[in-house]
Amino acid sequence: MRHQNQGRKLNRTSSHRKALFRNLVLSLIRHERIRTTDAKAKELRRFADRMVTLGKRGDLSARRRAFDFIRSRDAVKKLFDEIAPRFKERNGGYTRVVKFGFRRGDAAAISVVEFTGGEEQAQGKKPRRRKAPVRPEREPRQARAAAG
Repeated sequence: MRHQNQGRKLNRTSSHRKALFRNLVLSLIRHERIRTTDAKAKELRRFADRMVTLGKRGDLSARRRAFDFIRSRDAVKKLFDEIAPRFKERNGGYTRVVKFGFRRGDAAAISVVEFTGGEEQAQGKKPRRRKAPVRPEREPRQARAAAG
């Protein structure tokens, strides 16, 4: 029985799991939207929401705790100065997990993790308009028949 054992193991050792989530949180803060497997995405929410809560506190102790987990000065600065102020009126639920499809190699379910709110900022690029293919002009049939 797994009473009081929270979190997914993801078939990794505890140190590997810790490093994995540190890297995922760092990427999420830097890019504000990442693609990963469903299980990792659902587990990532816990860590990312805790970091945003620290960012909302905004004091030196919270900044040090966030740096201890993320280990990037630039990411901590962005978390405290840009991301956390967006959620000052919100109590939890700072991240969103959207099912995205399946990975081509092993058919693993893929999800997109992004910060909620500020949808206009988090939107991706507009899809490129495809130009009609340029075809070389062809000679009329009679000219080709006469030439050949």
